[in-house]
Amino acid sequence: MPFSTQEIMETITMVENYHFDIRTVTMGINILDCADPEIKVATRKSSEKILRLAEKLVKTVHKVERTYGIPIINKRIAVTPISLVAQASKANNYLDFAVMLDRVAAELGIDFIGGFSALVHKGATPGATTLISSIPEALAATAKVCSSVNVATTKAGINMDAILQMAQVIKETAARTADRNGIGCAKLVVFANTPEDNPFMAGAFHGIGEPEAVINIGISGPGVVKAAVERLPDADFRNLVEEIKRVAFKITRAGELIGRKVSGELNVPFGIVDLSLAPTPAVGDSVANILEAMGLERCGCPGTTAALAILNDAVKKGGAMASSAIGGLSGAFIPVSEDAGMIAAVQAGALSLEKLEAMTCVCSVGLDMIAVPGETTVETIAAIIADEMAIGVINNKTTAVRIIPVPGKTVGDMIEFGGLLGTAPIMPVKNFSPAKFVRRGGHIPAPFQALTN
Repeated sequence: MPFSTQEIMETITMVENYHFDIRTVTMGINILDCADPEIKVATRKSSEKILRLAEKLVKTVHKVERTYGIPIINKRIAVTPISLVAQASKANNYLDFAVMLDRVAAELGIDFIGGFSALVHKGATPGATTLISSIPEALAATAKVCSSVNVATTKAGINMDAILQMAQVIKETAARTADRNGIGCAKLVVFANTPEDNPFMAGAFHGIGEPEAVINIGISGPGVVKAAVERLPDADFRNLVEEIKRVAFKITRAGELIGRKVSGELNVPFGIVDLSLAPTPAVGDSVANILEAMGLERCGCPGTTAALAILNDAVKKGGAMASSAIGGLSGAFIPVSEDAGMIAAVQAGALSLEKLEAMTCVCSVGLDMIAVPGETTVETIAAIIADEMAIGVINNKTTAVRIIPVPGKTVGDMIEFGGLLGTAPIMPVKNFSPAKFVRRGGHIPAPFQALTN
C-alpha cells in the first residue's frame, strides 16, 4: 500500500522534531557453505562471499536515505554463527575469523558486524567451546566485531556451566580492554531465547533458518512516542495506549517502506521490521523519559514496571497492525548507558540493578549496557546472568545480559564509551556471595511450560 500525502508529512515532522530514524539496516548473510578444514581457506571464502553480497549495501542505504529523507543511523551485517562455520577446521582458536570480519566491515564501511556467536543452551560442540574461549582475544583485537552466546531456551532449560564460563569470558574481555574501560564487553551479549532475525547489535547473527541473504530493519522512535504521550497529559490508560499504538503504526510503516526499498535495490529478500524503541544518549531520545511523561517522577520509582509494560505492549500492537513482517526483538530497549533518562535516573538514586531486573520481565530484551565495579566477582556476574536467563525461560521471551565490569572503577564513577554506546554510571552490586549456588554446575531443566507439543 503506498504512503498517503498525510503520512509522508507526518513522517517528515517525526524526523525533524522528534528524532525519528531507522536505527539500522542489517544484511544477514549465510556463510555456512564457506566452511573448510583449513581455517585460512574458510576465512578467505567467507570474506569473498560477504564482500560480494554486501558490496553495494552502504551505497544503497545512502541512496534510499537521500530519497526519502529519513535518517538511517547504522549499516550492519550479521553472518552465520562462526562456531558453526569454523568447527569444520582443525583450529584451536578462531581469532582469524574475528580479524577477517573486522577487516571486511572496515572495507565495506559498515558500523558493526555480528555473528561471532555460539548456541550452547543444551550443550556445547567443540566448535562452540573454541569460539567461546576465543571471545576475549577476538573482541580485544577488533573494533567492529560483535559476539553473542545463547545459553538458555524455554524448550531446553538453562546451561549453568555455560553461564559460569561466560562470566569468566566477560571478566577476561574487560581485562583485555581495560585501557578502553572494558569496551570489549559492550560488544558481547549473553542470551536466552535468542531470535535468528535480530538486526540489533551486539546480538545479531544470521540464523540457520534464514535465507541465503536477507535485509532486516531496526527502527527507533522514542522521541516520537514521548511527544505522543505528552499530548495527552491527563488521558486515561485506554486512550493513552491507543495514541501510542497509532504512533507505533506510523513509524513501523515508515520502517517497512525503507526496508523494502533497500531490499529491492539490492535484489535481496526483505526479512523483518524490528520495531524496538532503541534510545540514544541524545536528549529527547529516551525510553526512560517516555515513562516519566506517563506520570512517574523518575524512572525507577514504583510504577515503572507497569508503565514499561503498557509501553511495550502498545508498541507491539501498533506495529503488528502496520506490518505482517514484525520480528527480531520488537518492544522497548532499556540500555542504561545509551539512554540519557536512564543515566539520570541512576545518578538520582531512583534506578537500581534490582529494579532494572524487574523491568526486564516486560521489556524487549534485558539487562543492557550495565556498568558495574571492576572488582565484581565472576560468580556474581554469573548469578546476574542466571537471574536474567530464568526470567526469559520462565516467561518464554528473549532476555539478555550485556554487562561491563569496568577495571579499576567503582560506584560513583562515570565511564565514557562514545557514540551510541554513550556514558555509563557504575552501578552498585549486592556484595553477598552466590558462589556456591552458581558453582553447582550442570543444567537447569526446562520449565513445565516447555511441554507444549
